[in-house]
Amino acid sequence: MSDEEHHFESKADAGASKTYPQQAGTIRKNGYIVIKNRPCKVVEVSTSKTGKHGHAKCHFVGIDIFNGKKLEDIVPSSHNCDVPHVNRTDYQLIDISEDGFVSLLTENGNTKDDLRLPTDDSLLTQIKAGFEEGKDLVVSVMSAMGEEQICALKDIGPKN
Repeated sequence: MSDEEHHFESKADAGASKTYPQQAGTIRKNGYIVIKNRPCKVVEVSTSKTGKHGHAKCHFVGIDIFNGKKLEDIVPSSHNCDVPHVNRTDYQLIDISEDGFVSLLTENGNTKDDLRLPTDDSLLTQIKAGFEEGKDLVVSVMSAMGEEQICALKDIGPKN
């Protein structure tokens, strides 16, 4: 055996997969699917009949959960599709910096400073207006496939 030390680059996700396989025929509307390496919410599913060669096909229409783009895919219903692990977490808004980043309070009392303000204009104006009024705001952050984005806002009343 060699005496040299091995150094491993640590990754924060402990090797957990960003997606899991699911049979195409079992994915329903309002579920999630990966189309062209983007996590999407399924808005339409149609299944074609088995043809001469015996594979029913599923036609998926999905909306990218981060940028809102419409994507489509056709997969044999017996094949597996990648489904993203989608998590929603609520954080309390502490501060908005001038460069468009938000400072959020996590459940364990730490701050999370690596998220930008959302690109959605109505949500952006709601967050800025509520913050300027001094309200206590809770933002919902959706995360999937290594990406995170603020997707919703809750007002929990004025600051004490």
